[in-house]
Amino acid sequence: MNRRTIMSIVGGLVALAVTGVGAYRLGTQAGAHGPAATSAGQSASSAGMDQPGRKVLYWHDPMVPGQKFDKPGKSPFMDMDLVPVYADQNGPAGGVEIAPGVQQNLGIRVVEVRKGSLTNSLSVVGNVAFNERDLVVLQARSSGYVEKLLVRAPLEPVRKGQALLQLFVPDWVAAQEEYLAIKRMPAGPDTAGLLDAALQRMRLAGMTDAQVRQVSVQSQTSPRITVTAPVAGVVTELAAREGMAVTMGTPLIRINGLETVWVNAEVPESAAAQVRPGMAVRATSPAFPGTEFSGKVEAVLPEVAASTRTLKARIALANPGGKLVPGMFATIRMTPAQSRETLLVPSEAVIQTGARTVVIVAAGEGRFSAVEIVAGAEADGQTEVIEGLGAGQKVVASGQFLIDSEASLRGSLQRLGAAAAKGSAPAGPTKAATHRATGKIEQIAGDMVTISHGPVPSLKWGAMTMGFAPPASGMPKDLKIGDTVQFEFQAADDGVFKLVSMSRIAGTGGGQ
Repeated sequence: MNRRTIMSIVGGLVALAVTGVGAYRLGTQAGAHGPAATSAGQSASSAGMDQPGRKVLYWHDPMVPGQKFDKPGKSPFMDMDLVPVYADQNGPAGGVEIAPGVQQNLGIRVVEVRKGSLTNSLSVVGNVAFNERDLVVLQARSSGYVEKLLVRAPLEPVRKGQALLQLFVPDWVAAQEEYLAIKRMPAGPDTAGLLDAALQRMRLAGMTDAQVRQVSVQSQTSPRITVTAPVAGVVTELAAREGMAVTMGTPLIRINGLETVWVNAEVPESAAAQVRPGMAVRATSPAFPGTEFSGKVEAVLPEVAASTRTLKARIALANPGGKLVPGMFATIRMTPAQSRETLLVPSEAVIQTGARTVVIVAAGEGRFSAVEIVAGAEADGQTEVIEGLGAGQKVVASGQFLIDSEASLRGSLQRLGAAAAKGSAPAGPTKAATHRATGKIEQIAGDMVTISHGPVPSLKWGAMTMGFAPPASGMPKDLKIGDTVQFEFQAADDGVFKLVSMSRIAGTGGGQ
């Protein structure tokens, strides 16, 4: 970043700070001549206008914009006046205004909220292993001796039909000699039966039909057999050695094919419901950058590893050229067949604060505001928006952190400006303190109780109507709208006041 760019960004931030202070002073000066001078008991509907021709929706503290008040006055959070929010205000409260030149210097990029299909893809890793279904075991079909070994060590690659070893089988000599002796006999009524019996004895000795035909055609004994590879692959086990004696059924060689391989993928327990046998997958390996291997899920093994909380998914991959070998790592990308249409924003536009999820909305004419959203799934650089935005709105995809920081700075400057005007430092209530008041229940909603209460000496509040979060144990069942109540409340960490206890004052009541 060169010197000119740095100076441009610094100049932009200074301009934003000056704009924030000016906007705050303009609002407080206008508010001083409006209904802020009216009595604390006057309602918002009667006060109505804070500036000529502009309707006030509510008042709030810019540092705690979530808490709304129906009357002007002192902020219960800071030593400053509440700021009005107007009906014709462009965009949500708490935004900032940035000149086009400053936007360019800050690198602000705006994208549109769009509808689209979000595919919940799943990426997992695993190890390549031999496909056990391509395993071939070669055994001795007769007792004999290993005369010659043509494969010397395990893991040697072999071709289909390649000679592996030679066996000398003494038992074959007697069966073959008997067959040839009967074949040389003069033809007679019993010759055909004897010949068939001799052929059967050669087969029972372990000779194949091809070997029997060879003896019949050549009319000479063949006590040796050459064992060949029935498939192409790798010798995974070599039990035979030259000169060793073998009996019928002795394992000689194990061969694994490499036309297909297995990948034992580790699937998180939370994502197990997304994986189904038969699901198509694509795989990549660090050993072959840019090469993809296709396959499908064969099975999800019914066992969870206690240490990693994962299940094993057995995936069969086509392996052209035998590139993948056991022990390699592979990344598997699974894509469910179904997708759904939803609102999407770039994932880079979403700011995760830990307590909430927000995006910066461009309201037009250089105004930007932070809007809290409910985010859903994320895939391919896109994030699903469940609540908080509509299609066609514009959000900031780059530079949003500078705007968010500037919005916070503006609130700080407003607070400091009000403190300087009053000649005192900002001060707020002690959140751990419990305050008491008496008032009338105006409205009961699911997450808010609106009460018109009298003065609160511990906070130096006058009479006002405001919302409170209900008690943690829930609203008392015997209270209703119109009841006069005595209540206790505390300030929560998010700036909203929370009821601790409530009780109806005897001899009062109301309702609707």
